[in-house]
Amino acid sequence: MDAIRVTVRRGSTVEAVHHVHVVSTDGHQAGDDLVCHLRSSMKPLQAVPLLEGYDDLPVEELAIACASHQAEPAQLAAVRALLARAGAQVDDLENGTQPGRPDGKLGHNCSGKHAGMLAACVAHGWPPHPYRDPDHPLQRRIAAVVGPGVGAIDGCGVPTYAMPLSRMAEVFTTLPEPIVAAMRARPELIGGEGADDTDFMQALPGWVAKRGAEGLFTALSPDGAGWAFKVEDGSTRALRPALGQVLGIDAFRTVEVTNSLDEVVGSIA
Repeated sequence: MDAIRVTVRRGSTVEAVHHVHVVSTDGHQAGDDLVCHLRSSMKPLQAVPLLEGYDDLPVEELAIACASHQAEPAQLAAVRALLARAGAQVDDLENGTQPGRPDGKLGHNCSGKHAGMLAACVAHGWPPHPYRDPDHPLQRRIAAVVGPGVGAIDGCGVPTYAMPLSRMAEVFTTLPEPIVAAMRARPELIGGEGADDTDFMQALPGWVAKRGAEGLFTALSPDGAGWAFKVEDGSTRALRPALGQVLGIDAFRTVEVTNSLDEVVGSIA
């Protein structure tokens, strides 16, 4: 089957076309088995050492370690809880800052993951810094969890890995049940208001999902099938129509194009 074609229209005129490639572990494929980096879709896997280090993690702390958050109050509170668990301060986070975000390093959308990494280091007796170094015991453990892939450095400074979509879908099926349960229980922490993964999990209870950079989206169905969606040109606006088409989410099938007056002037479908 060819890649899914997502068309952007302003009025009746086609302004852009995106191609979305899809692979699942239960045999669904549209388009090619592209190779790309896991990016933020890797966060639930990066939370495995945190889970392994504690028997009593509240779901909000485990969920925020898997999140690409929007610095909403509940999200920042969960990051602070992980920092407290690690006996760490905001300055100990090895991520940078993001323009327009509050609270410096705390407001970075990866701060939950980084706070979880600090807490994991404390639990396992690993040195806390530089925890983002590829040779640090934490990153070596994460690399073993993820499995074979071509390494590079992600936007927040930690290692990420490139692999085919089929491998991404497969590795998503290996998520430990406590991580899956935390994401199901607190989907609003994973992304936030209007985020594709949060809205997806709220639309399809029982599923878990994590969006990544450059138009990547990974998901796990209630029956254990792993899915990977990748917009070939990296545009995230094509994800919802593709998800809606493949998984039958009517509310996702068409995305309105609006202008600065909040008037509907086109569609993405």
